Amino acid sequence: MLTSDALDFLARLAREFEPRRQELLAARRERAARVAAGERLDFLPETRAVRHADWSVAPAPADLNDRRVEITGPAEPKMTINALNSGAKVFMADFEDALSPTWQNVVAGQSALQAAVRRTLEFHSPEGKDYQLGDELATLVVRPRGWHLVERHVEVDGAPISGSLFDFGLYFFHNAAELRQRGSGPYFYLPKLQSHVEARLWNEVFVWSQEALGLPRGLVRATVLIETIWAAFEMDEILYELREHAAGLNAGRWDYIFSIIKAFSSEPEQALLPDRAQVTMAVPFMRSYAQLLVKTCHRRGAHAIGGMSAFIPNRREPEVTENALAKVREDKQREAGDGCDGTWVAHPDLVPVVMEVFDRALGDRPNQKYRQRSDIEVAAAELTDYAVPGGRITDAGLATNISVGIRYIAAWLDGTGAAALDNLMEDAATAEISRSQVWQWVRAGRFSRERVLSEIEPWRRSHPEAAEVFEQVALADDFVEFLTLASYPRLS
Repeated sequence: MLTSDALDFLARLAREFEPRRQELLAARRERAARVAAGERLDFLPETRAVRHADWSVAPAPADLNDRRVEITGPAEPKMTINALNSGAKVFMADFEDALSPTWQNVVAGQSALQAAVRRTLEFHSPEGKDYQLGDELATLVVRPRGWHLVERHVEVDGAPISGSLFDFGLYFFHNAAELRQRGSGPYFYLPKLQSHVEARLWNEVFVWSQEALGLPRGLVRATVLIETIWAAFEMDEILYELREHAAGLNAGRWDYIFSIIKAFSSEPEQALLPDRAQVTMAVPFMRSYAQLLVKTCHRRGAHAIGGMSAFIPNRREPEVTENALAKVREDKQREAGDGCDGTWVAHPDLVPVVMEVFDRALGDRPNQKYRQRSDIEVAAAELTDYAVPGGRITDAGLATNISVGIRYIAAWLDGTGAAALDNLMEDAATAEISRSQVWQWVRAGRFSRERVLSEIEPWRRSHPEAAEVFEQVALADDFVEFLTLASYPRLS
């Protein structure tokens, strides 16, 4: 993977775009300070013309036009084979929230995807089971790390390279031309964007990279996760900046909830949320966000992709599986009814269940873009009214957040980025909710610091390092921006 030509490409990418990345990270901090000082979240007046103008994104490539079921998981050999063979239309191979970014995981993940593109990927388990790619494969889409993360194992001019540029650049350099020859292209999911100017930077990266390798402009396609409250007010603008490379938007629900808590960390009562299990996609502010996403995408000819339901089946416990299937089916029926063109699942056993839901909604059509949803009007007040009818902050919710947070951090530090805990699929985004809710509840006076420490204490024997990290991010005086930033130095 790390050939001299590949490293040269990465170095050129970093020198070209690292200064701008640093400027945008500084702009994030400045914006957060303005909100903390009382600035209201709202649609941008300076981009009103973009929102009201008639324009569309580029048409979807043939192999990215039907996205009714997308399976997600870490970019690991076994997962990649199972996901590509799962019957889903798309596999999102993750270098972000579902992958613990140990150096071994990152490089092995890139190697696995390189082999998958060429259909030579195989995996031989320690138990002696062989895994191979079948004839009908899902379309591969890759999620690099967010703009805020670095890859400290590779330095350019004495500084760690951006995790985004490393993940994107290595995959693009090794696979873009090969994918084109095979009738596909380098397709990406872009995480954690907070503004359209951050999308503009990605578009500039795409243009530069295609020119650098002599590939046609527009070969790249990118789907943006709307998983921050700031991005929810700039959906049109984000698509506009990426319009020759845009494929759609995705409702990244878990990080979206986390971003709300973070945005109002200086005044937690403004967005005081109940137990995580009660903040569903059916509550008013989440409904507004999801429906605005569908309307925006379809007006611009882009795909609207639903988010992840955390429920997963358990083949050893039929009752758990029955409950999971019912919860997932209900969630996906809501998304299909709203007009989503597809959605995410985290387990192969969920593919046929969700496929049935979207087959019923789409019929012979590849998507629902014809549903313009002109009946939907979402005002800023609806995106920022965080009342949850009947919502409660409970002792059980506190215990669950601490239990899930510590166990997930332990898995992440041990090299596992997607962990099945209590029959839910947890990743970095759900762990962020767990620790940020504890921080918010303490700041709002719902629980004392001593009460939280008493809940953490039993975990120190079984998960000492994870308990230490959780205490650090859940009880800090100031809100820690990202759990992964605080934990990354502890990884190998």
